[in-house]
Amino acid sequence: MTQVATEIQEQLLLKLSGPQSNGTSGPKCRLLKVSGASIMDSDGQVVVLKGAAVAGHLNMENFITGYSGHEHELRAAMTEVLGAGKANYFFEKLIKYFFTEKDAEFYASLGLNCIRVPFNYRHFIDDANPSVLKPEGFAQLDRIVNICAKYNIYVILDLHAAPGGQNQDWHSDSGLNKAMFWEYKVFQDQAIDLWIAIAKHYAGNPVIAGYNPLNEPADPKHTRLFAWYERVEKAIRTVDPDHILFVDGNTYSMDFSHFPANKVLPNTVYACHDYAMLGFPIPGQPMYSGTEEQKLKLRSQFERKVEYMRKAGIPIWNGEFGPVYADPLRDPEADKINNARYEVLREQLRIYQETGVSWSIWLYKDIGYQGMTYINPESPYMKLVRPFVEKKGKLALDFWGFSEKEQVKGIYKPFIDELKKTIPEHIRKAKYPNIWQFDRQIERAVRECLMSEYLVKEFAELFTGKTIQELDDLARSFQFENCVRREGLNDVLRKDAAQNSV
Repeated sequence: MTQVATEIQEQLLLKLSGPQSNGTSGPKCRLLKVSGASIMDSDGQVVVLKGAAVAGHLNMENFITGYSGHEHELRAAMTEVLGAGKANYFFEKLIKYFFTEKDAEFYASLGLNCIRVPFNYRHFIDDANPSVLKPEGFAQLDRIVNICAKYNIYVILDLHAAPGGQNQDWHSDSGLNKAMFWEYKVFQDQAIDLWIAIAKHYAGNPVIAGYNPLNEPADPKHTRLFAWYERVEKAIRTVDPDHILFVDGNTYSMDFSHFPANKVLPNTVYACHDYAMLGFPIPGQPMYSGTEEQKLKLRSQFERKVEYMRKAGIPIWNGEFGPVYADPLRDPEADKINNARYEVLREQLRIYQETGVSWSIWLYKDIGYQGMTYINPESPYMKLVRPFVEKKGKLALDFWGFSEKEQVKGIYKPFIDELKKTIPEHIRKAKYPNIWQFDRQIERAVRECLMSEYLVKEFAELFTGKTIQELDDLARSFQFENCVRREGLNDVLRKDAAQNSV
């Protein structure tokens, strides 16, 4: 029996019995603060935060739920097909079912004590009327915070998509491959005003571990990011003097080289993102086998990212990391591949455990790529969207989701090669982030923006003529009872969480 078949069989039992709890929950949440290189609660106990991101609902990402392109394009396309009323109904139901009390109960049963909640600014700010904050955004966050409070799970609020886009990728939902947030002060001011409102709303709430002001910022000039952090820290402190800030490094939370060495923000944890290529399907890369060379590579890449924090003597939060997993429906060696990737994760967690690094794995729930739980392949939603997911994979429209670039190589390689001839070689890497090759920049602009914008309309057309009941059934596919648990991954997390001391 394949691993996915086993997990689905276990899920059938789960539907009858509900989520299984070990009968315990973590210690009651208390206000946290930074003390030296540690996070401590109000009783003076050291707290190591361990958890995941409940991503894909308050900030929808294409590989998590299956569409192509950017969230605002998806919503517009769905509105064209269904009308505003039905489209809003579907998205509201998806958000409701995506994270419920049963998710929190299961999550706590693993011993995890913190959840990161990525959200899109559009839940709070209407671009056509930006001066008025929408109360719906606070209601959506409150629902999650209140659920987590019942299970003593800390919450980190993460602005994953800021006005104008704080980075060049799909998950900032700008529709562009440029980070306009850094070019227009009005966008920066909007984000600060939003954080003031959120901080005022949650001031004194012990369930909130803290605020993650910008996910994966990417400032081409490097200097504007820390200046904005200084501004947002001061602004938040005017209404909430207590909660921790969790601030990401530049260039997708990997670069602290332009952060001032002698100026550390008070009551602030600094965050890196430590994705390991050994946990990804890189062509020609041997499968992870735990060699000393591979272990050294995992350790050295992490230590490079956290060198700034080590020298400054401040806490470290690894805000995102984690392997991706092969699909048994597509790959006959999926079980072997996934077991190797669980070993990559185990080794990373051993490294973090040595010095009490807090972490948040990416991610809690999706359609089967990385999630601790994932949508049942036989659910109404997956039966509807799977052919499209397969198609966009073959067209390599998603950067993060599985893509088969070899199948489109015949289309893009001659095109890119001819374009490359028009650019002097010495400036082909001039465009930020310059760690990306010229080819990658073209892929992002043409495939992941332009082509995806066309194809999201095809995705939306799958919902043509759906009734309210059918839309509810589709959204309900994301409900915990209708999902499969990735037991190999959860076992790794459970065992590491058991080493936690708070």
